[in-house]
Amino acid sequence: MAALEIVNLTKRFSQRLAPAIDTVSLRVEAGEMVALIGASGSGKSTLLRHISGFAVADAGSIKALGRVVQQDGRLMPDIRKQRADIGFVFQQFNLVGRSTLLTNILAGHLGRTPSWRAILHRFNADEIQSAFNALEEVGLLPFCYQRASTLSGGQQQRAAIARTLVQQAKLVLADEPIASLDPESSRRVMDLLKQLNQDRGLTVVVSLHQVEFALRYCPRVVALKAGKIVFDGPSALATAALIDDVYRSEHHSHGAAGLDAPAAETPQTRTEIIPDPVH
Repeated sequence: MAALEIVNLTKRFSQRLAPAIDTVSLRVEAGEMVALIGASGSGKSTLLRHISGFAVADAGSIKALGRVVQQDGRLMPDIRKQRADIGFVFQQFNLVGRSTLLTNILAGHLGRTPSWRAILHRFNADEIQSAFNALEEVGLLPFCYQRASTLSGGQQQRAAIARTLVQQAKLVLADEPIASLDPESSRRVMDLLKQLNQDRGLTVVVSLHQVEFALRYCPRVVALKAGKIVFDGPSALATAALIDDVYRSEHHSHGAAGLDAPAAETPQTRTEIIPDPVH
C-alpha cells in the first residue's frame, strides 16, 4: 500500500499569480525516505502543508496511509483523526519554550487522548513512559525537565522528532528541519530521521535546501520548480546539471517576471563534506 498518493493537486493563492502547486501528482510507497528540493517559492512547504491537511487545495486529491485527506477542495470530516498518524516536523521546532521538554513531548499524545484529558493535560503512566522512551531514543533524556527554550536548535529539532514518535506517526513530514541549524546539528537530525526510516520503517518526506544532505540521506529525490515536479527519481540520477537548472532557472524566471528576485540560492552540493548517515 502506498503511504502517500497525490493526484493532480492544484493550489492558487491569487488569480493574479501563478499556481503555487500546479497539477502535481506523486506516489510514495510505505517505508520510503524522499527529499523534496527546489528554490524558495517552488512549492515544497505548500505541498507538505496540504498533505497534512493544514491547507486546502483548489483541485485534486491527497490520500495518506490509505485514507483520503482532501479531495476537490475540501478536507475529510475525520481529518483530526487522520493527523494522529501524520507527524509534522516544522522548521522552527514548534515547541512551547516555557514548558519542560517532557511536557512538549507528551503533546504528541493529544491526537489520541479523550478531549477532557487533552484539555487538562492528564497523561497516564504508559503515556509518560512512552515520552521518556522517545527522549532516550533521540538522546535527550537528561534534559527532560529543562525548559524547551534552554535547549540548542539541534536539540529542539530532535525533540520535535521525539514528539512524532510519541504520536506513533506512520508518515513523517519534515519541512526544512535543518534550515536554521549548523552543519553538525544538521547531520545529527538527518541521522535520526534516517535511523527512524530504516529501523522503524517510517515513511519520511523531507523538504531540504541543502542538496548535499538530500542526495546523501534520501534514496529518492523530487525536485519542484514553479509548483511543478521537474524531476522524480533516484538520488544518483540527480546530476549537477539538473540541480543547477532547478535552482538557477527558478531564480532567472523571477527576474524575467520583473519581480524583486532574492539573492541567488546556491544549493550546497560541493561546499561541505557530510559524513555518511547512520545505517
